[in-house]
Amino acid sequence: MKRRSFLHKATLAGVAPAMLPKTGFSYQKSDSTITNDPIAICTWNFEQANATAGKALMSGDNALNAAILAAQVEEENPENSTVGLGGAPDRDGQVSLDACVMDHQGNCGAVLAVENFVHVAALARDVMTKTPHVMLSGKGAEMFAREQNYPSTPLLTPQAKKAWEQWKETEKYQPIINVENHDTIGVLCRDKEGNISGACSTSGLGYKMKGRIGDSPIIGSGLFIDNEVGGAVATGMGEEVVKTVGSFLIVELMRQGKTPQEACDQAIERIIKKQQGTPNFQVAYIALDKAGNIGARCIHKGFTYMHFQNNSNKNIAVKAYINS
Repeated sequence: MKRRSFLHKATLAGVAPAMLPKTGFSYQKSDSTITNDPIAICTWNFEQANATAGKALMSGDNALNAAILAAQVEEENPENSTVGLGGAPDRDGQVSLDACVMDHQGNCGAVLAVENFVHVAALARDVMTKTPHVMLSGKGAEMFAREQNYPSTPLLTPQAKKAWEQWKETEKYQPIINVENHDTIGVLCRDKEGNISGACSTSGLGYKMKGRIGDSPIIGSGLFIDNEVGGAVATGMGEEVVKTVGSFLIVELMRQGKTPQEACDQAIERIIKKQQGTPNFQVAYIALDKAGNIGARCIHKGFTYMHFQNNSNKNIAVKAYINS
């Protein structure tokens, strides 16, 4: 079956640069050096995951394989309550996972609300390469996983179950900035050929309503790649990212001539402008262009990202829009 290719040359008509609010906020220019070296960046301080991607790129692997390998590190990590095995369950105590991938040719795949399978980023790639579809959800995605011989694995760990049982005592959800239990791993890679691809993987919002889907598996919201321009990924409160189709917005702004940093800045501004008062949630973006320039911005302080280049893997603190 032929691959289903996402229309990656779509244009966003009428997108105008957002006017800066009168807060003294100014753009943070990227200081990345333009080189042809392989680059891997990922959300948060997932050091081992990003190093895994970086080493794969250095050995000659392609960008999509490297991004998926990075996602798998955290999918297999039972100590991570926001991705894969050990992820926080929904209100009924069931862990479900979401993921998407997009390659340098504009092909993409996604899986939503998958239970009992760990490697959902790889499963999303199989949707992309082995079916005529872009997205599979729930029981259909799980059936496809079994057909592809993915091992079935219970995702609710004893630690996550204990935390869920404590939550049930009040059944109250109140976001705490940077501790919202939906800190997606989003990965962007540029390989030795100069091609950019990406992957996202998450267990979603902790103690969500059953069936809730955030931005992470939605192409254009949680992840978008245009190999002529670059790529972007999102993390944080998915509902707010979806409302502005954040990752696509960033890539389209870069197409119009903005740097990755300027594009991330404007994407955060779009979210801020829609709020009444100070947002009580976190959203963060990272972006990478073809030249190797990187941008990142978040609403509240506390967000970091990993950057692998020239055999160096660094955790970088990101300047926040509020209380930076």
